[in-house]
Amino acid sequence: MTTEHIILDASDIDRMLTRMTHEILEIHKGAEGVALVGIQTRGVIMAQRLQKKVSDVEGVDIPVGILDITLYRDDWTRVAKHPVLQATEIPFSIDGMQVILVDDVLFTGRTTRAAMDALIDFGRPDRIELAVLIDRGHRELPIQANFVGKAIATRRSETVNVMFVEKDGADQVVLQLMSEA
Repeated sequence: MTTEHIILDASDIDRMLTRMTHEILEIHKGAEGVALVGIQTRGVIMAQRLQKKVSDVEGVDIPVGILDITLYRDDWTRVAKHPVLQATEIPFSIDGMQVILVDDVLFTGRTTRAAMDALIDFGRPDRIELAVLIDRGHRELPIQANFVGKAIATRRSETVNVMFVEKDGADQVVLQLMSEA
């Protein structure tokens, strides 16, 4: 039996992305030299939304890339015999850029580690930062986000699902608890 609780709705998510946008612009003193790289799948949607918000505030379009980390995962051979690869598109040089990796949920840190490994294959950014909508704790690696929408204390038995209208038909964050029947 699964228990679900909606912990964030569309307006919550939008407010968090707006705040994160302003934090990014404040720390970087604008948008010059900043690029966003979304981690497939929902990190890409989040990166595109952050790009739009930066454009609304600064009047400039910062570059956005798409990164698939499947083959960089340290557990891909255990996850699937035939991994499904998605697009990786970074149509700009990351050399010397301030690259912000974007993902929906930060959990163990392993996805972020894989993303950094994958990103370095494209060049040498001056700095790599991390923006996540949800930080749920339970790190297995020494990784932390620079920009966080919301930190949520979770149990390992719980699942945090971020949903975006572009992929899932609604904007919300759902906390699921698997309980024994």
